[in-house]
Amino acid sequence: MSEYLPSRRAFIAGLGATLASPALGRASPLGHLSGSAFGTHWRLSSPDGPALRELRPPLEALFHEIDREMSPWRIDSDLSRFNASTSGVPASAELVRVTRAALAVARDSQGTFDPTVGPLVARWGFGPIHDGAAPNWRGLSASAGHLAKRSPGLTLDLCGIAKGRALDRAVELARDRGMAFALFDLGGELRALGRHPEGRDWRVAVEQHSPIQDAPIVLHLPADMAVATSGLDAQSYGLNGRRWGHIMDSTAGNPVDGKLRSVTVLAEDAMTADAWATALFAAGDETGPQLARDQGIAALFLFEQGRRIETGRIGAVLT
Repeated sequence: MSEYLPSRRAFIAGLGATLASPALGRASPLGHLSGSAFGTHWRLSSPDGPALRELRPPLEALFHEIDREMSPWRIDSDLSRFNASTSGVPASAELVRVTRAALAVARDSQGTFDPTVGPLVARWGFGPIHDGAAPNWRGLSASAGHLAKRSPGLTLDLCGIAKGRALDRAVELARDRGMAFALFDLGGELRALGRHPEGRDWRVAVEQHSPIQDAPIVLHLPADMAVATSGLDAQSYGLNGRRWGHIMDSTAGNPVDGKLRSVTVLAEDAMTADAWATALFAAGDETGPQLARDQGIAALFLFEQGRRIETGRIGAVLT
């Protein structure tokens, strides 16, 4: 079986989890767990054994807990309770942590990552937060045990960062249960736990977006690193000869427009990779790469007709 397996996110073309030959397979057999969470699929690949087989119940419990706190699709979630409030609500330490991280990326990206963009996303047919004020991330705050808003209509949407945090916590759980080598895919975002059992980096494939360059770009994922991609292939539709995606330009009030098709970010944790992949794609064709350079972010920008831009140390892990 090929090492590059398909995932739900078309821009990540493989997991790098299956070995390339029967001989290698006998040397370090991998087992797999898979399931569903947050409206997508997850897959954990690791050397087969009791630690892997016993991991499903605590993983499912973890994902249920995160969904109960942060899902905008559930009217009973803590996040939806905050959105329905006029000024704020008590919040768990984890919800405060993720909200603070989202607001930090909003600040550092000069608002291209905006966790208050939910009503705009819904207006274009992609999200569940149909009522609310115009985007204004500066109107939110998160302190110990509490989330607050300056305007009653402001809403919070953590879809651009919460899945990455869920992936980090899943990898932490696996490590705490004694797992030393694993690759975890959550909806196309990946994080390595240690190196591949053969002693090499894990390998994943990033799909190109050009009819003249259809071979995937191979990315070597170092131990404990994470990679996330944002782009048009995840959620988009065609209308009047144009492709409209789910990532918004909150200043223009519409989906990001341009020739950029995807941004892949390599980071030390999946929450960071997740948020910055969204922020850099939302920044657009020219501002996105410059923002990545300014912030020292390892990123791969893929455009129409095969054009690509690399920033930071991303080139060191691409072949």
